[in-house]
Amino acid sequence: MIEPWATASRYKEKFPKKSPFSKGIVAIHVRFRNDNDHGLKVNLQSIRLLVQLDEDNRQELVPLSADDVADTVMLKNNGKDPTTKRNPLPLPLPGGIPKGSRDANWTELRDACQNAGVPTSVVAAHSTVEGLIYFDLRGEVDLLATAHLYLPNIVTMGDNQPLSYFDIPLGHDSSD
Repeated sequence: MIEPWATASRYKEKFPKKSPFSKGIVAIHVRFRNDNDHGLKVNLQSIRLLVQLDEDNRQELVPLSADDVADTVMLKNNGKDPTTKRNPLPLPLPGGIPKGSRDANWTELRDACQNAGVPTSVVAAHSTVEGLIYFDLRGEVDLLATAHLYLPNIVTMGDNQPLSYFDIPLGHDSSD
C-alpha cells in the first residue's frame, strides 16, 4: 500500500507542533506486506520518487532521513516562490546543517519523524511493516499527479535473491 500525504491535515496527528508539509516535504505512507515463508529485506535508501518536472525533465528524488527533515523544517528558509521558473528539485546536501544549530525543538521533530518512519528494513515472514518515507518537493505537491515511487532493491533474507522491482504510480486520488 502506498499513500502520499498531500494535504496538511494528514500530518496533524503525527506532527502536532511542526509539520514537515509546512516546508514542502511530502511524506508517503508505505506498507510492506510479506506473505512468504521467508523474510524480506527492503533497501530503504534505494527507494526513489520519480517526478516529471516538464515534458523533457524527469528527476529522481532520494528519501530524506529524519535529520534531513528536521533540518529543512526547523533551520532552513526554503519557501516556494510561485513567480520563479521551476528548477530541478535539489537533492539533500551531504552533512546538512551544522549540528550546533540544533535545539530541543529540532530534536523533538527529528524524533517524531523517526517514530512515524518505516521502523525497519526487514519484513519477517507473514508480517507487515509500515511507516512514512519523506521527500522534499519544495511544496510542489502537484508533482505527485505524475510521480512514481520506485522500489528497486527487495531481496529474500538468507540467500539475498532479488525480487522484482516495483514502480508504483502515485497519480490516483490521495485525499484523506
